[in-house]
Amino acid sequence: MNILETLKLSFTAILRNRMRSFLTTLGIVIGVFSVIILVALVSGLQSFITEQISSFGSNLIFVIPGQTGGAGRGPGGSTVNRLQFQDVTNLKRELKGDADVSTVTQQASTAKYGNKTSRNMTISGVEDIYTKIVTSVEVDKGRFINKAESDSGKRVAVLGPTASKNLFGDSSPVSKTIQIGNLKYQVVGVTKSRGAAFGVDQDNSAFIPLEAGRKQFGIDQPNAIYISVYKTEDIDQIQTDIKKLLEKRISGDDFTVQTQEQALSTISQITGVLTLALGGVAAISLLVGGIGVMNIMLVSVTERTREIGLRKALGARAKDIRNQFLIEALTLSGLGGVLGILLGIGVSLIVNIFFTTTITWWSVALSFGFSMLVGVIFGVAPAIRASRLDPITALRYE
Repeated sequence: MNILETLKLSFTAILRNRMRSFLTTLGIVIGVFSVIILVALVSGLQSFITEQISSFGSNLIFVIPGQTGGAGRGPGGSTVNRLQFQDVTNLKRELKGDADVSTVTQQASTAKYGNKTSRNMTISGVEDIYTKIVTSVEVDKGRFINKAESDSGKRVAVLGPTASKNLFGDSSPVSKTIQIGNLKYQVVGVTKSRGAAFGVDQDNSAFIPLEAGRKQFGIDQPNAIYISVYKTEDIDQIQTDIKKLLEKRISGDDFTVQTQEQALSTISQITGVLTLALGGVAAISLLVGGIGVMNIMLVSVTERTREIGLRKALGARAKDIRNQFLIEALTLSGLGGVLGILLGIGVSLIVNIFFTTTITWWSVALSFGFSMLVGVIFGVAPAIRASRLDPITALRYE
């Protein structure tokens, strides 16, 4: 019996019980879909964080609270933030001529203009060199906060495009006065769109001078310190100098100094472990689906015992019977794999509207390959059982 005839017989058998075949492939579909969507979410998270870190320009050094990797601790390795704004001032003085030093504070608030309101805005207190360090923030209209405004804490604001549209529609907000919280600010510019990140609109925002933000919201500690080194060859030495300076006031366990490369490497390690863990969990459903395939194929062998006996009596060889049932199992698994891939890609594209997702070719190839492997593994036993049936006994089977 040639391969084409075997395929024809396999498809005929599958189509004879459409509902049962569909339910059998459903386990494979869910398994493949789960692998693709979970990997897409984790890969999207990694891409987003990498993009955000890379947007801080080149030659960047981060100073964050706590020790990275501390067991049982929060972000940065500690639940206690011992950094002070005086540390920022000291670093600026010590690194003058070698690097730019900046920090940022963030607070959720509401802005108003007349009878219009922009709610749940992210109000960032920044210094005038913020856009030099965070290159992803670009001005579209007007200008950014200047040094005089930054030093004095003058109440000026640069709006994100969503906040601008909420408050002013299509009109230019430059030179207009808005109210953030309970204080008035003059709008001096509007940034270019940065889009949404994990469901949060980055454009529903406002940048105000750091000192103005500290006074209004009572913020007395920086969340992080950014140092942009002028010369690449100075990064290692400046990283060492930063540690020595901070250790004069606090313990080395109270902070972490990381270069941009180190930060990206840490993110890659974390998301890599997360991808393997979630992918492994999702793969379990593929195994469950494989058990379903084997179960149905065993039932099919029992139901078609007389058919197998008749085919053997007419000259079908054991390997012909074995191949037919194995191809049926592979077809069910392959069909489930294809449907799972299409569903996973489709849902990932929809989710990407709200959360960043990245569909990776290896997750698609791995999940499909694994689904076919499941078909082989769980299809072999029923196929061998069918091929070993005695034709005389099979013909007498009721």
